[in-house]
Amino acid sequence: MTTETTPLSELAAATARRRTFAIISHPDAGKTTLTEKLLLYSGLIRTAGMVRGRKGGKTTASDWMGMEQERGISITASAMQFPYKNAVVNLLDTPGHQDFSEDTYRTLTAADSAIMVIDAAKGVETQTRKLFAVCRMRRIPVLTLINKMDLPGRQPLDLMTEVEQALSIHASAINWPIGSGSDFVGIVNRADSMVQLFSKTVRGGATRVETNTLPLAELGSHSRVSEEMLAQVQHDLELLEIAGNPFTRAQFLSGEVTPVFFASALTNFGVETFLDAFVDLAPSPGARPADREDGAEVSVNPIEMPFSAYVFKLQANMNPKHRDSTAFLRICSGRFERDMVVKHHRLGRDIRLARPHSLVAQERSTVEEAYPGDIIGIINPGVFAIGDTVSLTGGFNFKPLPQFQPEIFARLRPTDVGRRKAFDKGLSQMAQEGTVQIMRSLNDQEALIAAVGRLQFDVLQYRLRHEYRVETILDALPFTCSAWLDGDPSTFKSPSASMMVKDKRNRVVVLFGDQLMKTIARDRNPDHVLRDMG
Repeated sequence: MTTETTPLSELAAATARRRTFAIISHPDAGKTTLTEKLLLYSGLIRTAGMVRGRKGGKTTASDWMGMEQERGISITASAMQFPYKNAVVNLLDTPGHQDFSEDTYRTLTAADSAIMVIDAAKGVETQTRKLFAVCRMRRIPVLTLINKMDLPGRQPLDLMTEVEQALSIHASAINWPIGSGSDFVGIVNRADSMVQLFSKTVRGGATRVETNTLPLAELGSHSRVSEEMLAQVQHDLELLEIAGNPFTRAQFLSGEVTPVFFASALTNFGVETFLDAFVDLAPSPGARPADREDGAEVSVNPIEMPFSAYVFKLQANMNPKHRDSTAFLRICSGRFERDMVVKHHRLGRDIRLARPHSLVAQERSTVEEAYPGDIIGIINPGVFAIGDTVSLTGGFNFKPLPQFQPEIFARLRPTDVGRRKAFDKGLSQMAQEGTVQIMRSLNDQEALIAAVGRLQFDVLQYRLRHEYRVETILDALPFTCSAWLDGDPSTFKSPSASMMVKDKRNRVVVLFGDQLMKTIARDRNPDHVLRDMG
């Protein structure tokens, strides 16, 4: 059965069950721990591993790269699918570290909603602000989870106020914490005034937590709740009723309000409640804008349009034994089935989408069929690039993915010239993925590498060493910012501490020693334009 003969009712029902979302946060807010616990509560894994487990202990399922496990941070964006109750959840676990923001931004284009994780002790941090701004720009509705309630932190009301002021959005508390730090014992669901009290497990968060549900009116009689805790909860709830923001799903979907939840991902307190609310509130896949070949904008309806998808990520060597490359595709419309032949819009020819699979860490499962909102991995024999559109009909392209100008630059060379071929292959592969950018001098005599953050260079050298057996030497260059140049480069008056190069699309890029040099260059060259986005 092909997409064109799939009953629309079946396609609509499958699409309505999908929830495709990304998790965004500042580093160390608990994003990867939350990811692991969502998998635990979905039944996909039996026990949860800690991000920074002891030597010989478990590691998180979403962090598959050795360097991620060593450092306890997410470097790549993982894509995982799991069923939860009546929903099919597609989870995009994005890097939190700012050095990998470009990978995160691309991944957010594949999401229909986002979960913003905030550390209860630190509040809204720098990277959180940046990622929330991207969600707002793309009109992605955001749910807020205030995490680490089991540790000493700030007052919940203060955190709510900061979310509103720092992000310019209304915040509406869906539940409210009972106690905090070591006294965090439960949450109150504001809609029905029911309380969930949690019991600490012997295994410290590796398994599901036991809960005791009771009416708010009976909370004072429970031995685990002191008079002071009860008084604080009652005071806060009364204040929220008087001055808090009301919540409607329509306002959430339009980006006017973010629903706020309190939890501890480490101990599992509040995780199941949050996941239940997420599948109820988050949107299913909707129409996506695209550009027709004649330049007109069209809306690609997930139900009415035959199969279409686009590539938002490339990743090499997820299985080092096979030395392969995987293209991650977000399905935007229609039904996908294994080995279907589609039009590759950029190449202008038909290709077969062979060996499709879904992933959890390095474990692959063959995909027989998939629907709008789903993420599939396709073995990439060198035909896919980030941003490519594929479909059954052709004639359009999904909007280009954002590209950001790099901020650090270097020359990289292998220590052993005999490994030059492997070095070139590895560097080319990772440039295709977007790990780094390769730039060349205007006369093509010299090449250098560029990245958004220093940690990207560390990843590059790590992967060249472990995946291609190439040791390298990195020589940093004295440039800290860049811009694309519109205008004749031969008449451009370059300031000191600057350099002109070409990117992979042969566009001229000017590298500057600092922002002051960039400002001077703009002033000196009124007939040229220096662009910061490409």
